[in-house]
Formats: sequence, C-alpha cells, structure tokens
Amino acid sequence: CDPKADSTRLILNSKAQDTVLHLAAQEGSVEDLELQDVLKVGYKGIKCVESGGPEPGVGCAGRGVITSINFLEENGAYDDVDYVSYDVLGDVVCGGFAMP
Repeated sequence: CDPKADSTRLILNSKAQDTVLHLAAQEGSVEDLELQDVLKVGYKGIKCVESGGPEPGVGCAGRGVITSINFLEENGAYDDVDYVSYDVLGDVVCGGFAMP
C-alpha cells in the first residue's frame, strides 16, 4: 500500500507498476478492472500487484489494502499460489494492519 508503489520493481526488473487504486481511479471503479490489468509476472514466475494508497497524510491506506485484497480474492489471484507476501508500510495503523 506504499504510495511509491516500488515494492515489486526489482522482481519485475522495471520501473514501478501501476497500482490497483490508480487504475481503478482511471477506469471509474475497481469493478471496471480486470486481473491482467494489475497483475504482472516477474522473476521465476512471481506474481506481483501493487495496491497503492493515498498521498501521504491524506486518506486511509488501510482502505486501499482492503480494496485491493478483496479485488484479488474475487478475481482468483490467489488460486494456485504457494505463498502470499505483503509489503505494508510500518505506519499503516488506521486499517489495523500494523502489529506491535
């Protein structure tokens, strides 16, 4: 949910990819997106998605994480994967994602 959306850059060997929230804003809503719009395959077949988030100090990053996870679940992104790893900012506390 990092606004910089650079968590997958090295795995994809490219610049930061477009985020779920950015593309949803362009299309009108997350329901207007297709999984292939947001999911990119990188090194050794690793599937990568960047959820994105609001500008620092504006909005709730946790809401972006929830929106992205729901979209991915509903569109089968977690089918046939062995592990799921999330890179979440340490200061995302509004959505209850931070642990002590």
